[in-house]
Amino acid sequence: MKIVIDNAIPYISGVLEPYADVVYRPAAAISREDAADADMLIIRTRTRCDRHLLEGSRVSIIATATIGFDHIDLGYCASHGIEVVTAQGCNAAGVLQWVGAVLAALAADEGWQPRQKTLGIVGVGHVGSLVEEYARMWGFRVLRCDPPRHEREGGDFLPLEEVAAASDILTLHTPLDATTRHMADSRLTDIMRPDAVLINAARGEVADTAALLAAPQRLALDVWENEPAIDRGLLSKAFIATPHIAGYSAQGKANATAAVVRAAARKFGLPLGDWYPPQATPVARCPITWEKMCGTMPQYFDIAAQSRALKSAPEEFESMRNNYRLRQEYF
Repeated sequence: MKIVIDNAIPYISGVLEPYADVVYRPAAAISREDAADADMLIIRTRTRCDRHLLEGSRVSIIATATIGFDHIDLGYCASHGIEVVTAQGCNAAGVLQWVGAVLAALAADEGWQPRQKTLGIVGVGHVGSLVEEYARMWGFRVLRCDPPRHEREGGDFLPLEEVAAASDILTLHTPLDATTRHMADSRLTDIMRPDAVLINAARGEVADTAALLAAPQRLALDVWENEPAIDRGLLSKAFIATPHIAGYSAQGKANATAAVVRAAARKFGLPLGDWYPPQATPVARCPITWEKMCGTMPQYFDIAAQSRALKSAPEEFESMRNNYRLRQEYF
């Protein structure tokens, strides 16, 4: 059995070697030749899994150590019997804490308290639900938009336009698909208050770069179109700019790696069904006050320093992302 693994996935080295021929490759270098005789691919977002990579291969399962799956041609995989596994929810707490760092930086810069602000959440899944829970705890008025959940559950979900018009801060946590690509376009920014803030920690293509460049709103961006070749004008404009590392906590990465290892265990009958990286310590979710979060966040995650680093060396985007020192979750 052969398994090809993205060599930037942490904690996985040595885990599957007792059971398979394991080949490690940089994400962008995983080739059709690598896949041809592989039984499994373990990847991240930088490896495009489509006909070009997979045709003629014996790959039977692709496990991505990410919550997103827009880099995988699901239609092709379904028609060729290739199982696709994601690590949904793995980094929700890490993204929550990135959002918390953004909110704390905005509050310090603009001089407000949460009770004075309406926070709109677009996409209320694993990440958005956690952001909602903590935002309400901190005192924000929260509005929610999630059409698929509204269709399934009903409830107090609102249309995107209504949430956008009423929010002081709009944060995006949707997957990328045909319905969400360029969801944040000029029409949406025209609806938003000019003095509002738009946060995107979903996927770069959820927002239209040209629309963001022309928009009056402040921006906090972790994801970008055309990564790693990001638009320098948009980078300059953003109040907060980070290199797609919102979910890069030690625990989030451990969760993702555990998910793909367990997928291999289930698929191939390996004794790793309960495996979790011994290098990481899980953190139980716990309440934290707004004041304590703002006061403690800089020692856990100095988001302003990360933003300055990216703005000063945008050509290092991919290096910053691949060599990021994983931060520890603490709430």
